[in-house]
Amino acid sequence: MEFSIATLLANFTNDKLVARKVLEKKLGCEDEISLQKLHIALEVLEKIGILVKERGKYRRVTEEGVIEAKLRCSSKGFCFAIQDVEGSEDIYIRESHLSNAWNGDRVLVRILKEGSRRRSPEGEVKLILERSNHTLLARIKAVENGFRAVPLDDRLLFELTIGANSMNLEQAIDHLAHVEVLRYPLAQYPPLGRVVQILGSDAEAAADIDLVTCKHDLSRNFPEVVLDASAKLPRRLLKADLKDKLDLRNLFTLTVAGVHCDAKFIENAFSLEKTAEGHWLLGFHIADVSHYVHPDEPLDRECAKRGRSVYLGDLLLPMLPEAVAERCSLVPLCDRLALSFLIAIDPQSGEAWEWQIQPSIINVDTALSREEAEAILVGQSHHQPPRAISMLEDLETLQKAVKQRRLNRGSFQLNLPPNQNPYADEGILGAVLVNDLPVQSLLTEFVLLVNELMAKHLSALGIPAIWRVQGTPDTEDVQEMLKLATNLGVELALESDLDIQPLDYQHLTRVLHQSSSEQVLTYLLQDTLKPSAYSTTKGYHFGLSLGEYTHCTSPLRRYPDLLIQRVYHIVLEYGRDRRNTRVKERVNLRHSSCHNEINWNVLPPELQQELQCDLNRVIIQINDREKQVQEAEADLAGLQKAQLMKQRIGEVFQGVITGVQSYGFFVEIEVPGAPIISGGDISALLRVEGLVHVSSLKDDWYEYRARQQALFGRKNRASYRLGDRVAVQVKSVDYYRQQIDLVTVSNDLIAQAFDINPTHNDPSDIYLPSKLDTLHQDQ
Repeated sequence: MEFSIATLLANFTNDKLVARKVLEKKLGCEDEISLQKLHIALEVLEKIGILVKERGKYRRVTEEGVIEAKLRCSSKGFCFAIQDVEGSEDIYIRESHLSNAWNGDRVLVRILKEGSRRRSPEGEVKLILERSNHTLLARIKAVENGFRAVPLDDRLLFELTIGANSMNLEQAIDHLAHVEVLRYPLAQYPPLGRVVQILGSDAEAAADIDLVTCKHDLSRNFPEVVLDASAKLPRRLLKADLKDKLDLRNLFTLTVAGVHCDAKFIENAFSLEKTAEGHWLLGFHIADVSHYVHPDEPLDRECAKRGRSVYLGDLLLPMLPEAVAERCSLVPLCDRLALSFLIAIDPQSGEAWEWQIQPSIINVDTALSREEAEAILVGQSHHQPPRAISMLEDLETLQKAVKQRRLNRGSFQLNLPPNQNPYADEGILGAVLVNDLPVQSLLTEFVLLVNELMAKHLSALGIPAIWRVQGTPDTEDVQEMLKLATNLGVELALESDLDIQPLDYQHLTRVLHQSSSEQVLTYLLQDTLKPSAYSTTKGYHFGLSLGEYTHCTSPLRRYPDLLIQRVYHIVLEYGRDRRNTRVKERVNLRHSSCHNEINWNVLPPELQQELQCDLNRVIIQINDREKQVQEAEADLAGLQKAQLMKQRIGEVFQGVITGVQSYGFFVEIEVPGAPIISGGDISALLRVEGLVHVSSLKDDWYEYRARQQALFGRKNRASYRLGDRVAVQVKSVDYYRQQIDLVTVSNDLIAQAFDINPTHNDPSDIYLPSKLDTLHQDQ
């Protein structure tokens, strides 16, 4: 088992002594080679003062002025260490102080010079904690003594010596290849690599999926040890597995596949009944993956490494092997273990009056695809079981009440192009997007509700957890956005001396919806939101207007959700349901009724501390992995857009200016018929952003005015402002960098492209009928 210094040191928290045997188990060191590597790592860390050995155990030593950070470099060689703590200063690292660290590496940095008002603090890399570039894309070249690989990423300022292997490297010369790093630079020895695959003569000749998986080191296959562990999982439930499980097999239950959820990974099921009090009793059932995936075993370590399933177009890179999904997925007519939320909801207010979270056994009666469920909800399907149709219609009615309750507390929605969020929750933005698809909206509201109730339950019991948090936007950023809105003719105002509230955003989105500049203003509003992240410290989630929130509904596809399941089972197994043994009356730790009754520590102190340490150990890796997956998915979309736009070079489009800088302005254009990216829907409009560089504006000398977000011509007084509609021509496309260069067009070219008679002097004033309008007219 390979481990990094970062994963090794993550086991040391609160100055607690840790035995070597514990480290061996946590890191999966089972063979002689990995045990020897651990021994060497511990010796080195002890010698450089990171660890100290006491009574045969190890303890982490914290050194003042030493900070953990992630290295970010530019193509010109400037490097900064970016701290994990939001708002912390970036630390400048000179090339001579990098200690062979590369862009993206996680490092320990020693501060050499404190920062001033105008200068960043300076530091040096003391220790490389974790390498980011295990594989990379590179161009192969021949040298006197063999071959070298030149990384395609211009932030990696080195070349790798290519060792001899079975591949004929003569064929790889001047070609793009996937290169595995065998040895990182050490003293006078350069990095050494091995060609894994020749991808093509250049980036455009390579498959976009290959480029993305190689660039972000995304494994398409599972190690043998992981496949063996999954194959050995029991195929049938035993009587012992049903102990203390609530039997819900007689409950009519259905599943609805999410937009991107593979049929092999169905994690959620629904049931619905009416209570005697007139409330709806919603059953939301989650596949119990924690029953099969145990801590510190091969499957768990693979989950922690992958972090989540990755969706790259039609390619799914699952977090867990299919064999695990076969045991856990909620397929019809099979007994399955689940974690069942039984929630009593007022049909008028959408309020959850009470709920219980029960380990259960269920048997799904009906499985619906998204298309089948959509057909039911629009009244066009009569082929499904009547009970399934009735339940789905009732779920939609209940969903509307739940959604209104969410909006009433301040949670807001952004009217942005629909993203491809496979988890049916608030997504990477931390804010729910407006969605016209009934099924997606239904799934989203109930997933958000269940995540909220699990967070409330764990919080009330005082249990450590992986929380999903999102900070409050900075007032200055919001006020700046409002000034830009005023420039676009939309009068918005908030009291500057008060903290921003989610209800303020709800108000802003309502006003923006009535504006002709809604699109660009919503982008600006989105930019003011702080990123959401996972944390072991409970915190506010701004976009959902919740004091505590977590993710627990996708344990087959997301590691934090699996961890929350594991935490809850620990509560049920070891939690104390009374203050002490002298108290006869017990509380039900599975039911919300216990929240106001508990005034003692539910978990024993040692177990509480151990659980907190285990979660602290993985939190950085979880967040890093989430960012990496987001970048990979965005890269694929960017490459596909670039490929599409290369076929459109010379074509004229209308667009909206979405950003203005001193070097030019960004224009978002709508490109019809993008089957690659839009899943085969040829009528879909793809939104593509390109840059009009200021050097291409030949008619005048343009000045940038930041306050007005505009470029103004000195002589002709023409302007390009944020939100303006402009006509642009696709000039060139850099496929690998995903850069699309645009130029503004003359009236004659506009008339030729759109068959109109120009009567204006300024192309930016001309309204060009979009191809979407034409499409609707044709229909």
